[in-house]
Amino acid sequence: MSTQTATPDAPPVPAPARRPSPPRRPRRTGGLTSKVAVNAVLAVVAVYTLMPLTWLLIAATKNYRDLFATNPFSLGDFHLLSNLEALFAYNDGLYGRWLLNSLLYTLVAAVLSTLVSVACGYAFDKYVFRGKEKLFGVVLVGVLIPSTVVQLPLYLMASELGLVDTYWAVLIPSLVNPFGVYLARVFSEGYVPGEVLEAARVDGAGELKTFTKVALPMLAPGFVTIFLFSFTANWNNFYGALMMLNDERLYPVNLGLFMWNQNVYQQPELYPLVIIGSLVAVVPLIIAFLCLQRFWRSGLTAGAVK
Repeated sequence: MSTQTATPDAPPVPAPARRPSPPRRPRRTGGLTSKVAVNAVLAVVAVYTLMPLTWLLIAATKNYRDLFATNPFSLGDFHLLSNLEALFAYNDGLYGRWLLNSLLYTLVAAVLSTLVSVACGYAFDKYVFRGKEKLFGVVLVGVLIPSTVVQLPLYLMASELGLVDTYWAVLIPSLVNPFGVYLARVFSEGYVPGEVLEAARVDGAGELKTFTKVALPMLAPGFVTIFLFSFTANWNNFYGALMMLNDERLYPVNLGLFMWNQNVYQQPELYPLVIIGSLVAVVPLIIAFLCLQRFWRSGLTAGAVK
Protein backbone atom coordinates (compact mmCIF):
# COMPACT_ATOMS: atom_id res chain seq x y z
CA MET A 1 0.00 0.00 0.00
CA SER A 2 1.55 3.18 -1.16
CA THR A 3 1.72 6.13 1.11
CA GLN A 4 1.43 9.70 -0.09
CA THR A 5 3.26 12.42 1.69
CA ALA A 6 1.09 15.43 2.34
CA THR A 7 2.61 18.69 1.24
CA PRO A 8 1.75 21.68 3.33
CA ASP A 9 -0.45 24.22 1.68
CA ALA A 10 1.44 27.34 0.48
CA PRO A 11 0.71 30.34 2.62
CA PRO A 12 -1.65 32.78 0.99
CA VAL A 13 -0.03 35.72 -0.70
CA PRO A 14 -1.11 38.88 1.08
CA ALA A 15 -2.85 41.45 -1.06
CA PRO A 16 -0.83 44.59 -1.68
CA ALA A 17 -1.67 47.20 0.85
CA ARG A 18 -3.34 50.27 -0.47
CA ARG A 19 -1.36 53.40 -0.11
CA PRO A 20 -3.23 55.89 1.96
CA SER A 21 -4.30 58.79 -0.13
CA PRO A 22 -2.58 61.99 0.88
CA PRO A 23 -4.77 64.21 2.98
CA ARG A 24 -6.35 67.00 1.10
CA ARG A 25 -4.86 70.29 1.96
CA PRO A 26 -7.42 72.79 3.03
CA ARG A 27 -7.80 75.72 0.75
CA ARG A 28 -5.92 78.63 2.11
CA THR A 29 -8.28 81.48 1.77
CA GLY A 30 -6.30 83.53 4.26
CA GLY A 31 -3.34 83.96 1.90
CA LEU A 32 -5.55 85.19 -0.93
CA THR A 33 -7.34 87.54 1.41
CA SER A 34 -4.08 88.96 2.72
CA LYS A 35 -2.81 89.55 -0.83
CA VAL A 36 -5.99 91.34 -1.74
CA ALA A 37 -5.75 93.45 1.40
CA VAL A 38 -2.10 94.33 0.75
CA ASN A 39 -2.80 95.23 -2.87
CA ALA A 40 -5.77 97.34 -1.80
CA VAL A 41 -3.63 99.24 0.70
CA LEU A 42 -0.90 99.77 -1.92
CA ALA A 43 -3.48 101.01 -4.40
CA VAL A 44 -4.83 103.50 -1.87
CA VAL A 45 -1.31 104.72 -1.07
CA ALA A 46 -0.50 105.05 -4.78
CA VAL A 47 -3.64 107.06 -5.43
CA TYR A 48 -2.98 109.24 -2.39
CA THR A 49 0.60 109.86 -3.57
CA LEU A 50 -0.12 110.44 -7.25
CA MET A 51 -3.30 112.48 -6.91
CA PRO A 52 -1.58 115.79 -5.93
CA LEU A 53 1.01 115.34 -8.68
CA THR A 54 -1.73 114.56 -11.22
CA TRP A 55 -3.62 117.68 -10.19
CA LEU A 56 -0.41 119.72 -10.46
CA LEU A 57 0.28 118.43 -13.96
CA ILE A 58 -3.25 119.22 -15.11
CA ALA A 59 -3.44 122.60 -13.38
CA ALA A 60 -0.11 123.69 -14.89
CA THR A 61 -1.69 123.53 -18.35
CA LYS A 62 -4.57 125.88 -17.48
CA ASN A 63 -4.83 129.64 -17.41
CA TYR A 64 -6.33 131.59 -14.53
CA ARG A 65 -9.90 131.38 -15.85
CA ASP A 66 -9.81 127.60 -16.43
CA LEU A 67 -8.33 126.96 -12.99
CA PHE A 68 -11.57 128.06 -11.35
CA ALA A 69 -14.08 127.42 -14.15
CA THR A 70 -13.31 123.73 -14.77
CA ASN A 71 -13.16 120.58 -12.69
CA PRO A 72 -9.78 120.19 -10.93
CA PHE A 73 -9.02 116.95 -12.79
CA SER A 74 -10.48 117.92 -16.17
CA LEU A 75 -8.44 119.43 -18.98
CA GLY A 76 -9.01 122.93 -20.21
CA ASP A 77 -7.28 124.91 -22.92
CA PHE A 78 -3.61 124.03 -23.16
CA HIS A 79 -1.53 126.93 -21.80
CA LEU A 80 1.56 125.13 -20.50
CA LEU A 81 4.04 126.90 -22.76
CA SER A 82 2.53 130.32 -22.20
CA ASN A 83 2.53 129.67 -18.45
CA LEU A 84 6.22 128.76 -18.56
CA GLU A 85 6.98 131.89 -20.55
CA ALA A 86 5.08 134.04 -18.07
CA LEU A 87 6.81 132.32 -15.14
CA PHE A 88 10.34 133.08 -16.30
CA ALA A 89 9.44 136.56 -17.53
CA TYR A 90 7.70 137.78 -14.38
CA ASN A 91 9.56 140.47 -12.42
CA ASP A 92 12.60 140.39 -14.72
CA GLY A 93 13.08 136.65 -14.45
CA LEU A 94 13.09 136.47 -10.66
CA TYR A 95 11.98 132.83 -10.68
CA GLY A 96 15.01 131.85 -12.76
CA ARG A 97 17.25 133.48 -10.16
CA TRP A 98 15.50 131.55 -7.40
CA LEU A 99 16.02 128.33 -9.33
CA LEU A 100 19.73 129.05 -9.74
CA ASN A 101 19.98 129.90 -6.04
CA SER A 102 18.42 126.56 -5.15
CA LEU A 103 20.84 124.72 -7.41
CA LEU A 104 23.75 126.59 -5.83
CA TYR A 105 22.61 125.94 -2.28
CA THR A 106 21.79 122.32 -3.00
CA LEU A 107 24.68 121.16 -5.16
CA VAL A 108 27.47 122.88 -3.24
CA ALA A 109 26.08 121.90 0.15
CA ALA A 110 25.27 118.33 -0.93
CA VAL A 111 28.72 117.66 -2.40
CA LEU A 112 30.66 119.19 0.49
CA SER A 113 28.49 117.70 3.23
CA THR A 114 28.70 114.27 1.59
CA LEU A 115 32.50 114.46 1.45
CA VAL A 116 32.64 115.49 5.10
CA SER A 117 30.19 112.76 6.11
CA VAL A 118 32.04 110.03 4.20
CA ALA A 119 35.40 111.09 5.63
CA CYS A 120 34.01 111.17 9.18
CA GLY A 121 32.23 107.84 8.82
CA TYR A 122 35.39 106.26 7.39
CA ALA A 123 37.42 107.60 10.32
CA PHE A 124 34.91 106.31 12.88
CA ASP A 125 35.04 102.87 11.29
CA LYS A 126 38.72 102.35 10.47
CA TYR A 127 40.61 104.31 13.11
CA VAL A 128 40.96 103.76 16.83
CA PHE A 129 41.23 106.86 18.95
CA ARG A 130 40.32 107.87 22.45
CA GLY A 131 36.65 108.59 23.06
CA LYS A 132 35.59 107.37 19.62
CA GLU A 133 32.35 105.72 20.67
CA LYS A 134 31.37 108.59 22.94
CA LEU A 135 31.95 111.06 20.12
CA PHE A 136 29.93 108.88 17.78
CA GLY A 137 27.15 108.87 20.38
CA VAL A 138 27.13 112.67 20.20
CA VAL A 139 26.71 112.37 16.43
CA LEU A 140 23.74 110.05 16.93
CA VAL A 141 22.18 112.55 19.31
CA GLY A 142 22.45 115.09 16.50
CA VAL A 143 20.38 112.77 14.33
CA LEU A 144 17.56 112.89 16.88
CA ILE A 145 17.41 116.70 17.09
CA PRO A 146 15.00 118.26 14.54
CA SER A 147 16.64 120.80 12.27
CA THR A 148 14.04 123.44 13.12
CA VAL A 149 15.12 123.39 16.77
CA VAL A 150 18.63 124.63 15.97
CA GLN A 151 17.59 127.35 13.49
CA LEU A 152 17.25 130.09 16.11
CA PRO A 153 20.72 129.45 17.64
CA LEU A 154 22.15 129.31 14.12
CA TYR A 155 20.49 132.62 13.29
CA LEU A 156 21.95 134.26 16.40
CA MET A 157 25.42 132.95 15.56
CA ALA A 158 25.13 134.10 11.95
CA SER A 159 23.94 137.51 13.15
CA GLU A 160 27.00 137.86 15.39
CA LEU A 161 29.27 136.98 12.46
CA GLY A 162 27.47 139.29 10.03
CA LEU A 163 26.41 136.45 7.74
CA VAL A 164 22.64 137.01 7.82
CA ASP A 165 21.15 137.71 4.40
CA THR A 166 24.11 136.17 2.56
CA TYR A 167 24.66 132.91 0.70
CA TRP A 168 26.93 131.70 3.49
CA ALA A 169 24.10 131.82 6.03
CA VAL A 170 22.36 129.01 4.14
CA LEU A 171 25.41 127.09 2.91
CA ILE A 172 27.46 126.73 6.09
CA PRO A 173 24.77 125.07 8.29
CA SER A 174 24.00 122.64 5.46
CA LEU A 175 27.51 121.17 5.64
CA VAL A 176 26.72 119.38 8.92
CA ASN A 177 24.91 116.11 8.37
CA PRO A 178 24.91 113.73 11.38
CA PHE A 179 22.71 111.19 9.62
CA GLY A 180 25.17 111.16 6.72
CA VAL A 181 28.04 110.40 9.13
CA TYR A 182 26.08 107.48 10.55
CA LEU A 183 25.31 106.10 7.08
CA ALA A 184 28.93 106.57 5.99
CA ARG A 185 30.16 104.45 8.90
CA VAL A 186 27.70 101.70 7.96
CA PHE A 187 28.82 101.83 4.32
CA SER A 188 32.48 101.78 5.33
CA GLU A 189 31.93 98.66 7.42
CA GLY A 190 30.17 96.93 4.52
CA TYR A 191 32.21 98.04 1.52
CA VAL A 192 35.81 98.65 2.63
CA PRO A 193 37.71 95.60 3.91
CA GLY A 194 40.52 96.34 6.33
CA GLU A 195 42.84 93.97 4.46
CA VAL A 196 42.71 96.16 1.36
CA LEU A 197 43.72 99.21 3.37
CA GLU A 198 46.58 97.32 4.98
CA ALA A 199 47.79 96.23 1.55
CA ALA A 200 47.73 99.83 0.36
CA ARG A 201 49.73 100.94 3.40
CA VAL A 202 52.28 98.16 2.81
CA ASP A 203 52.69 99.47 -0.74
CA GLY A 204 53.64 102.84 0.70
CA ALA A 205 50.38 104.78 0.36
CA GLY A 206 49.73 107.42 2.99
CA GLU A 207 46.47 107.76 4.88
CA LEU A 208 45.09 110.49 2.61
CA LYS A 209 46.00 108.59 -0.55
CA THR A 210 44.56 105.38 0.90
CA PHE A 211 41.27 107.14 1.54
CA THR A 212 41.01 108.97 -1.79
CA LYS A 213 42.42 106.27 -4.08
CA VAL A 214 41.32 103.07 -2.38
CA ALA A 215 38.45 103.62 0.05
CA LEU A 216 36.52 106.39 -1.72
CA PRO A 217 35.97 104.44 -4.99
CA MET A 218 34.69 101.50 -2.94
CA LEU A 219 32.30 103.85 -1.16
CA ALA A 220 30.77 105.15 -4.42
CA PRO A 221 27.29 103.60 -3.80
CA GLY A 222 27.25 104.95 -0.27
CA PHE A 223 28.50 108.33 -1.47
CA VAL A 224 25.66 108.60 -3.98
CA THR A 225 23.07 107.49 -1.43
CA ILE A 226 24.20 110.10 1.11
CA PHE A 227 24.38 112.69 -1.68
CA LEU A 228 20.77 112.03 -2.67
CA PHE A 229 19.56 112.34 0.92
CA SER A 230 21.52 115.57 1.32
CA PHE A 231 20.36 116.87 -2.06
CA THR A 232 16.71 116.30 -1.18
CA ALA A 233 17.05 117.81 2.29
CA ASN A 234 18.82 120.93 1.03
CA TRP A 235 16.44 121.39 -1.90
CA ASN A 236 13.52 121.32 0.55
CA ASN A 237 15.29 123.48 3.14
CA PHE A 238 12.56 126.04 3.68
CA TYR A 239 12.75 127.04 7.33
CA GLY A 240 16.49 127.68 7.35
CA ALA A 241 16.25 130.02 4.37
CA LEU A 242 13.21 131.71 5.88
CA MET A 243 15.18 132.48 9.04
CA MET A 244 18.37 133.64 7.34
CA LEU A 245 17.28 135.57 4.25
CA ASN A 246 15.45 138.85 3.73
CA ASP A 247 16.59 139.78 0.23
CA GLU A 248 14.26 138.12 -2.28
CA ARG A 249 17.10 137.87 -4.80
CA LEU A 250 18.76 135.32 -2.47
CA TYR A 251 15.66 133.19 -1.97
CA PRO A 252 15.64 129.51 -2.96
CA VAL A 253 12.76 128.49 -5.16
CA ASN A 254 10.60 127.00 -2.37
CA LEU A 255 10.80 130.16 -0.27
CA GLY A 256 10.10 132.34 -3.29
CA LEU A 257 7.00 130.32 -4.20
CA PHE A 258 5.81 130.59 -0.61
CA MET A 259 6.11 134.37 -0.75
CA TRP A 260 4.19 134.48 -4.02
CA ASN A 261 1.50 132.25 -2.55
CA GLN A 262 1.13 134.67 0.37
CA ASN A 263 0.25 137.45 -2.09
CA VAL A 264 -2.20 135.64 -4.39
CA TYR A 265 -5.19 137.38 -2.82
CA GLN A 266 -3.72 140.80 -3.57
CA GLN A 267 -2.24 139.68 -6.92
CA PRO A 268 -4.44 136.91 -8.41
CA GLU A 269 -2.20 136.67 -11.50
CA LEU A 270 0.40 134.98 -9.29
CA TYR A 271 -1.77 131.90 -8.77
CA PRO A 272 -0.95 130.21 -12.11
CA LEU A 273 2.70 131.15 -11.62
CA VAL A 274 2.80 129.43 -8.23
CA ILE A 275 1.36 126.26 -9.77
CA ILE A 276 3.66 126.10 -12.78
CA GLY A 277 6.60 127.13 -10.58
CA SER A 278 5.86 124.25 -8.20
CA LEU A 279 5.88 121.83 -11.13
CA VAL A 280 9.22 123.13 -12.41
CA ALA A 281 10.69 122.92 -8.90
CA VAL A 282 10.00 119.16 -8.78
CA VAL A 283 11.90 118.44 -12.00
CA PRO A 284 15.49 118.62 -10.59
CA LEU A 285 14.64 116.09 -7.89
CA ILE A 286 13.17 113.70 -10.45
CA ILE A 287 16.24 114.06 -12.69
CA ALA A 288 18.62 113.44 -9.78
CA PHE A 289 16.86 110.26 -8.69
CA LEU A 290 16.53 108.91 -12.24
CA CYS A 291 20.20 109.52 -13.04
CA LEU A 292 21.55 108.09 -9.78
CA GLN A 293 19.03 105.37 -8.99
CA ARG A 294 21.43 102.55 -9.93
CA PHE A 295 23.91 103.59 -7.25
CA TRP A 296 21.13 104.44 -4.83
CA ARG A 297 19.51 101.01 -5.03
CA SER A 298 22.81 99.19 -4.49
CA GLY A 299 23.67 101.51 -1.62
CA LEU A 300 20.45 100.79 0.24
CA THR A 301 21.38 97.08 0.55
CA ALA A 302 24.84 97.73 2.01
CA GLY A 303 25.50 95.40 4.92
CA ALA A 304 22.21 93.54 4.50
CA VAL A 305 23.97 90.21 3.75
CA LYS A 306 27.53 89.41 4.80
